[in-house]
Amino acid sequence: MSIKHHLALACAVVFVCGTCTVASAAERRITRSQLPEAVRKTADVQSKGATVRDYTMDIENGQREYEVEMNSNGHSKDVTIGSDGHLIEIEEAVALDSLPLQVAAGLRGRAGRGKIAKVESITKEGRIVAYEAQVRTAGGYSEIQVGPDGQPLAREQ
Repeated sequence: MSIKHHLALACAVVFVCGTCTVASAAERRITRSQLPEAVRKTADVQSKGATVRDYTMDIENGQREYEVEMNSNGHSKDVTIGSDGHLIEIEEAVALDSLPLQVAAGLRGRAGRGKIAKVESITKEGRIVAYEAQVRTAGGYSEIQVGPDGQPLAREQ
């Protein structure tokens, strides 16, 4: 391999690593005591009876958001809360065989030959707006989404 190829490869590695670092730089782990009071109140209500795994703070679209990762009734549940305490989103693990038939069929259809490894419901403003599945293929993992009717979404949630 020539010097130019080595240099190009090194630049690509630095670019990719730098991009990853920049992308995750805004998200950081915090403790419950670092949550603003309004966020803490919502987090406490949402995590009642659950085991909290982690609290994080992130900037999304210029707005500060907080996420509470927990285990609730034997499955994962992630709650995103705005800095004013309003509930933005809930992602909750669900069993594929517990989904409405049209949702399971929609996910299986979008997964193709891939194996569905994990499914989560996505709830916003008190209603499920999508189901998201992690799909394992020979090339790795990807995510797919369908609406509550099992149909593809116009845009991801």
